[in-house]
Amino acid sequence: MVEIKVVKVAIDVNTKMPVIVLKEKRGEKTLPIWVGLFEAQGIDLALENVKPPRPLTHDLAKLLIEKLHGEVDKVVISDLVNNTFYARIIMRRNGENLEVDSRPSDAIAIALRLKVPIFIDEAVLDKVAVGSKSVETKPIGD
Repeated sequence: MVEIKVVKVAIDVNTKMPVIVLKEKRGEKTLPIWVGLFEAQGIDLALENVKPPRPLTHDLAKLLIEKLHGEVDKVVISDLVNNTFYARIIMRRNGENLEVDSRPSDAIAIALRLKVPIFIDEAVLDKVAVGSKSVETKPIGD
């Protein structure tokens, strides 16, 4: 497992799609994951530490986990099948270890809100990493 961080959320100038750019915490490999606009906005709000007046979906998930006395340990981008990324939310509740299947965008949004580490399976990173060069992007909203 390789720990990664969210570098930015932006628009890919070539595809005009929102993209999350991830980077190794201790390396130069970067990884773009294209997502929907709402997913990108959910991650961007967490990065900017914006608190909406009412809970959005990822805020609600965070509140549910906390109210049910669960603890998220980490999220893992675990696989890539037919150009679709898969992720897992690794958590504990009452001493029981739980793994929840998730879209990477949702797992990342929850990890940012709960301030837990984000990891990627090394084989997945090696398949799709773009080195120190990333996709050409522009900020969302431009």
